[in-house]
Amino acid sequence: MVSSVGTINSTSLLNQAISAAKNNAATNAAAASSSTTSSSSSSSLSSLGGNFNQFLTLLTTQLQHQDPSNPTSTDSFTAELAQFAAVQQQVQTNTNLTSLISATQDNQMASAVSLIGKTTTASTSSLSLQSGSASLSFTAPQAGDVAIAITDSKGNVVKSETIDASVGTNTWTWDGKNNAGTQLSNGAYTVAVEGSSTDGTSVSLPTTVTGTVTGVSKGSSGVNIDMGDAIIDISDLTDFSST
Repeated sequence: MVSSVGTINSTSLLNQAISAAKNNAATNAAAASSSTTSSSSSSSLSSLGGNFNQFLTLLTTQLQHQDPSNPTSTDSFTAELAQFAAVQQQVQTNTNLTSLISATQDNQMASAVSLIGKTTTASTSSLSLQSGSASLSFTAPQAGDVAIAITDSKGNVVKSETIDASVGTNTWTWDGKNNAGTQLSNGAYTVAVEGSSTDGTSVSLPTTVTGTVTGVSKGSSGVNIDMGDAIIDISDLTDFSST
């Protein structure tokens, strides 16, 4: 192991990795719940359409009941018509955009289906335990202690350890056992890795996870890849192979 001046101790690294893993779990949970935004957008469009119809009803009612001897001023009426046209255009624009986004996602899903059954890598903190095993890689700026922490979907720490990493790319495989040595069930977990930079300060090390694609789904922001129970944005994929 290459030593360096000012490298922080392994206990501190492990505590930071645990904290980072909990934060990552919360972030991933929030991202998963954001899938409801698509229904919220649909609700907003429906509300806009309702306002449009209500505006039209009010306008026609106003015209029916205005005083013939004192009709609505030209300026006021022109302003109301402009508002009416603006709302109408916004409803149509939102409808067209929704259709365009849906068509784009359908095309992405059709292409992504070919990935099912293939081994993929993705730059993400989501770690899928499949067949009792999970694998990840990270790049260490220098040789020395690196702390790894894994949490379950609720943010509870299930595995934490410190390993001796070499400078550059490192691969780590989890056997699916928690700190007590109990084999955990397959599912979606979250990982965080903390190491030391060349100046001796702690640094979060981005992870690249490896797993088998088991499905494809449509999310609020695009197409997602299902890696077991882990849901990963297709834009986070970095590579794939047929085995």
